[in-house]
Amino acid sequence: MLTTNPAQIIATELGEITPHNDQLQQEITRLNRRTIVPLEHVLDLHNWLDEKRKARQSCRLVGESRTGKSIACTSYQLRNKPIQKGQETPKVPVVYIILPTKWGAKELFKEIIEALHYRAVKGTVSDFRSRAMDVLKACDVEMLIIDEADRLKPDIFPEVRDINDKLDISVVLVGTDRLDAVIKKDEQVLNRFRSHRRFGRLAGQDFKLTVTIWEEKVLKLPVASNLTSPAMMKIIARATEGYIGRLDEVLREAAIKALSRGHKRIEKEVLEEVAREYS
Repeated sequence: MLTTNPAQIIATELGEITPHNDQLQQEITRLNRRTIVPLEHVLDLHNWLDEKRKARQSCRLVGESRTGKSIACTSYQLRNKPIQKGQETPKVPVVYIILPTKWGAKELFKEIIEALHYRAVKGTVSDFRSRAMDVLKACDVEMLIIDEADRLKPDIFPEVRDINDKLDISVVLVGTDRLDAVIKKDEQVLNRFRSHRRFGRLAGQDFKLTVTIWEEKVLKLPVASNLTSPAMMKIIARATEGYIGRLDEVLREAAIKALSRGHKRIEKEVLEEVAREYS
């Protein structure tokens, strides 16, 4: 009787579903699921945001794309969840919105309204502004985080400034260096958002520690891949250049590729294969 080792069989040519296939798919689904990891520099940012929120001071968070700014901000919102007692209007300490394209005032106020789970009414910019101000006040919002803020049209920044002035809410603008370039064109806007912090790439021991955390807390493969060994770190550093977003992509893809090939860990050859596509 011919026997085979199930651990060596990932999928048959006919695509038959086997117990091992089910387990593999579960692992791939898990690896594709977003994971929020409490990294030291992220917790430090959260402490900084706490101070700005308590002081009701507006500010800006600037950094290159793929440095993890958005994840850091969404995780901060999750740390400050809405509080509701009975049928009372919920208190929402932190509201986070992300701008997908160039937006005007109406689109901005509509997004704020819907982020607080209220229905946006039809009408003029004035109607939307009034509605947004009402719901921000009703929900006792302390901080409004606007991600991809460099996509705001220049004439909208005074509207954003007014949210801080009229409601005493800390407004945080998040973006790349393009945000700085836009803000510095208007002295009044610059003065309001002068307080700022850069969110940069990882390097040195911080980078090595992050790789360790990713292997243990995110990948969680059956066998340790020793990703912090000199040979593996050299490959990872070359492919990611210290960008945490790229680090996440590379390691997750390498883990999925390894499991799909029947491995229990990320082999050097697999990591190099994935890394070549990012280098």
